[in-house]
Amino acid sequence: MAKNPSGQQGVVLLEALIGILIFSLGILALVAMQAVATSNVSNARYRSEAAFLANELISEIWVDRGANYSNVATFAMANGSTASVPAQRWVQKVNTLLPGSTTYGPDVVIATPASGGRQVTVTLRWKAPDAVAVSNHTAIAFISDP
Repeated sequence: MAKNPSGQQGVVLLEALIGILIFSLGILALVAMQAVATSNVSNARYRSEAAFLANELISEIWVDRGANYSNVATFAMANGSTASVPAQRWVQKVNTLLPGSTTYGPDVVIATPASGGRQVTVTLRWKAPDAVAVSNHTAIAFISDP
């Protein structure tokens, strides 16, 4: 006489498969979080490098402003092209530290506000290897007599 199979056969196997599925999804989520964290760390590094580089150029302009701001205009540039030797060295440093900055060169705009002195606007652009869009950092400083 044949036994009637009970409705509980295979339940342990099914529970084990569901447990493995849940565990696998958790591991995949952890790997994805690690990838995002790594990307965010590299983006933060590029942002801090850009802030440092902008501050470095503004400091150099401040120190080398000359009498009546005669040297300030030599630091002006569009898309990284400049005739000033100190600014050329700075552009080389930017191209070394920020990926894609050779394509999207830095801009330095010098303006003369009504209050006197000079307003310097430094804009750096770069594109991280894993980024979709171009990132930028803009720093604005007022250069005046001490």
